[in-house]
Amino acid sequence: MRAERDGSRGAALAGAVRARQWLRDMPWETVGVPMAVVAISTFFSLMSPHFLRLENMANIGRQTAAMALVAWGQTMVILSGGIDLSPGAVVAFVSVVAATIIKAQGWVPGVLAGIGVGVAFGLTSGLLIALLRLPPFIVTLGMMSVARGAALTYTGGVPVFGLESKWFSWLGSGTLGGVPVMVVFALAGFLATYFILTRTRLGVYTYAIGGNETAARWAGIPVERNKVYIYTYAGLLTGLAGVLLAARVNSGQPLLGSNLELQSIASVCIGGTSLFGGRGSLVGTLFGVLLIGVLNNGLNILGVSSFVQQMIIGFTILIAVLVSVWRQR
Repeated sequence: MRAERDGSRGAALAGAVRARQWLRDMPWETVGVPMAVVAISTFFSLMSPHFLRLENMANIGRQTAAMALVAWGQTMVILSGGIDLSPGAVVAFVSVVAATIIKAQGWVPGVLAGIGVGVAFGLTSGLLIALLRLPPFIVTLGMMSVARGAALTYTGGVPVFGLESKWFSWLGSGTLGGVPVMVVFALAGFLATYFILTRTRLGVYTYAIGGNETAARWAGIPVERNKVYIYTYAGLLTGLAGVLLAARVNSGQPLLGSNLELQSIASVCIGGTSLFGGRGSLVGTLFGVLLIGVLNNGLNILGVSSFVQQMIIGFTILIAVLVSVWRQR
């Protein structure tokens, strides 16, 4: 009897070890997160017949497109060992600048000006972080306050309405071949960022800097210059996200983009990218964006309070960080 009990315990222990090994070695970004997206989608489809409708799928795409663009840039920043807390506020400033110029000069100058504002903020953050060796957390936190204050000061806290450009509103609500225009831009941003990370020297340097910055310097990698490139590119995507959000609401909103930085960081973490830098993939971030988008949309359909939604997203981030740290250890 004792031999049988010992054998059973040994088998159970071996099974637990194999399960732990499987969880540790599982490609989280290509298996774990997609499984979570499918499970959550199945739950919401059972809870509401409206969830799987084509109109709602297009709505999810529009709701997550701007967050996705910010998340692509955030992925590169976090892979390099940094973090960007400013996108939400920068999006607000981009929207009011773009809206004001559209009213005065037309939609093309307004769109270009809005994207230029995003590039300027990204470039400034990159220069402060790279040349002055300031912590990314402090720099981007300061830029967040600057951008939000600038948006409120620029408009006096009043939204900019009266945009009468059909082409501009088409960017936010139109379709291209049946696909929402915002989703087309988000996919284009994904392909461009994926190409940079997998096919260019900047992508290789991004991983190297995040993995071990000192070793990267000893290897002859121009760390400071590439940090500037990374934050400037993230600013470019943030500027584009701000323009698209402004087009979606057809106005400039000084409080637009609230929690956008939180959701983008959550998407990156959920997708398996290490907050310590050097490990992760853009494909993982894509699934992280889908999970956040599906979660937000499904909770809205079920009538869950926005305050409760913030709590759920927060718990999701904590779980993702715990999984990331556990896997790295």
